[in-house]
Amino acid sequence: MADKVKLFVNGQEVEVESGKNLIDAVGAVGIEIPHFCYHPALGADGNCRMCLVGIEDGRPPIVPACKTRATEGLKVQLDIEQIKKIQHDIMELELINHPIDCPICDQAGECKLQDYYMKYDGQKSRMTVKPVLKSKKLDFGCGVIHDQERCILCARCVRFTRLITKTGELGIVNRSDSACVNIFPGRPLANRYALNVVDLCPVGAMTSKDFRFRQRAWFLTKSKSICQGCSKGCNIFIDHNREKYKDDIIYRYRPRFNETVNGYFICDEGRMTYKLENDNRLLKAVVSGKETGVNEAVEAVRRLVSGAKKVVFLVSPNNTLEQLYAVQQLAAACKAQICGFSDGYIKQGDGDGFLIQDDKSANRASFAVLGIESSKESFNTAMNGADVVVSFNNDLARSLGEDGFNQLAEKIQFVYIGTSLGPCAEKAAVALPVASYSEDCGTLINVDHLLQQYEVAVVKNNPVATLLQVVKQLGGEIQDVKEARAGLMKSVPALKDINLEQVPGEGRALTDSEVANVAA
Repeated sequence: MADKVKLFVNGQEVEVESGKNLIDAVGAVGIEIPHFCYHPALGADGNCRMCLVGIEDGRPPIVPACKTRATEGLKVQLDIEQIKKIQHDIMELELINHPIDCPICDQAGECKLQDYYMKYDGQKSRMTVKPVLKSKKLDFGCGVIHDQERCILCARCVRFTRLITKTGELGIVNRSDSACVNIFPGRPLANRYALNVVDLCPVGAMTSKDFRFRQRAWFLTKSKSICQGCSKGCNIFIDHNREKYKDDIIYRYRPRFNETVNGYFICDEGRMTYKLENDNRLLKAVVSGKETGVNEAVEAVRRLVSGAKKVVFLVSPNNTLEQLYAVQQLAAACKAQICGFSDGYIKQGDGDGFLIQDDKSANRASFAVLGIESSKESFNTAMNGADVVVSFNNDLARSLGEDGFNQLAEKIQFVYIGTSLGPCAEKAAVALPVASYSEDCGTLINVDHLLQQYEVAVVKNNPVATLLQVVKQLGGEIQDVKEARAGLMKSVPALKDINLEQVPGEGRALTDSEVANVAA
């Protein structure tokens, strides 16, 4: 545990973590020091001067909080007139050339310049000359649009491309009022994390081409979740909105801080997977190519399973722990073989050693926890003599190729219980829609053996059943997530010491002994 020190802020004694800079140290106890250029992942730059604070009996008496460490007995002054004047002056300087286009700015409602103007400035402009005009709507590449007029030169974006991605596409050029952020000639942004500069920008200078002018920030509901674009399990916010007379739609994913998993960032590819939650969804039950009611489709699946000589249940590496356990119990009751073959979800060589992983599924680690085989050999063995295959959201066409899948679908009765349209839904004798992860809840284990949970984010006007509900309708014994978790804690050795009802928000790392209990 980090050492604690006691210091004073405006005469009030607070206990903070020793050695942290003052912005982070006193921010942890609820005291805000305004700042633009500082960011915990990028370090202190000291260029904006918004975080200047007074130090009683200090030498010097005025210091930047981002570069000043918390030490025992330090007396920090935030409310003295000298500091208030500095904040007024810095804000006035930032706003000299800043366009007053808040009504059409994508950052409105999430803008630190707006917030600080209201809290620390609130004055009318004294400018009597025309502001310096700069370029607008510059396409920096990778879906990033830059408005130089709005930029306050905090340099966060520049430092991100130099310190984090180490690609260095951005720089600050020119001097004085002409200074601006720009790309080097002929070298647009070309890295897989470029859209993080939009999140880092404290104003509306960096915007996403994909999100621009689509929604207002204050209309969006911001729900916590886990990205399922790969096995890293980055923490995200799902920003969604239900407009009048319309359905609940996801408009963007944003990174959510988790020091253990993804820090402050997510990759661009994972960020864009929100589109898969909105588009190309399987929403109607289909039997023999014709739309039908869910109850009729469920009954058709039950008839196929009960009349089959050999049944194979194919689970997905994106299924949650609870879903996998429920399917296992159903497989045991139906005397079906269960397999997790999903080689098509792995993109060899695509990982980068930072966040992006080769495995493009969210929960493959749970196969080992539950003893589910996923090799091609195990799939071939399971398929030997099988006449009915029930896929629980496993896109088998990804692993076999479309031609290979089509050949298989001609030989057997294929049932698809999933979220999306595609070859599996088109070729299925029965296709049953289920809720996607943004509409459901569950537990995942990421590539680093960290157990995480997410809750329901999006509620549709006409919601489809969850996978657990469909498994129950097919004859399964598991009623809900709570019952599945109780069964997991009771019967799975790797989870016997874990309370799945009390997993912390940052996740729970499986210990060496728990990993050692994972089935071979």
